[in-house]
Amino acid sequence: MTNSILEIRRLSAGYGKAQVLYDLSLKADKGEVITVIGPNGAGKSTLLNCVMGIIPSSGDIFYKDANINRLSLEERVLMGIALVPETRELFGSMSVEDNLELGGFRQMRLGNRQWRHVMGDVYRLFPKLKERRKQLAGTLSGGERQMLAIARSLMSQPEVLMLDEPSIGLAPLIVKEIFSIIQTLRETGVTIILVEQNARAALAVADKGYVLEMGEFSLKGPATDLAQDSRVIETYLGAAKSHH
Repeated sequence: MTNSILEIRRLSAGYGKAQVLYDLSLKADKGEVITVIGPNGAGKSTLLNCVMGIIPSSGDIFYKDANINRLSLEERVLMGIALVPETRELFGSMSVEDNLELGGFRQMRLGNRQWRHVMGDVYRLFPKLKERRKQLAGTLSGGERQMLAIARSLMSQPEVLMLDEPSIGLAPLIVKEIFSIIQTLRETGVTIILVEQNARAALAVADKGYVLEMGEFSLKGPATDLAQDSRVIETYLGAAKSHH
């Protein structure tokens, strides 16, 4: 038995004849923030979709020491794995509150009578959403929509939360806010797998980092080490920008 909550061993995946991921291994311990950085098209979203069961893969995925390879997306959700996709997939014609209620489905299915109390916790994390709880999701700003997407996934009280490009298309100030929310979330003990273009912000908030290039992990290690790595600095952090 290990203390890892999520472990991927020799995972490969692709679409038809095109292979996208080759032999990836990754380990996340409970309460850790793991970030996966790398260029566009390297397979970062594919990796999250494999863990979620959206895309079939070969190799092994262990969640709390159980092999979940054969489990469906729904089964993985009920076990406590959640994905906030890059597209955010909100119900625009429904209110903020109704979107959140839909997120509570897992707790409801698990027979947790207290699941509505979670909404109070979520509103404490996202006071802006509380102010806008009656507003239609489709009328929110980009940053608020991203917050709602994260908040909705938290309603299921996941143990592993995967975020696919949470800062994409958002203004710098909002990006800062999203990352401070990620920081707060890690204090609640949820394990976070963060796929992110903004390598600097991602490495600053993560415990461990993986660099995914052309379907393979070219580098991995403690996030603080990767942030000092000359290759990472040159390729992903912009040369000669030291923010000390």
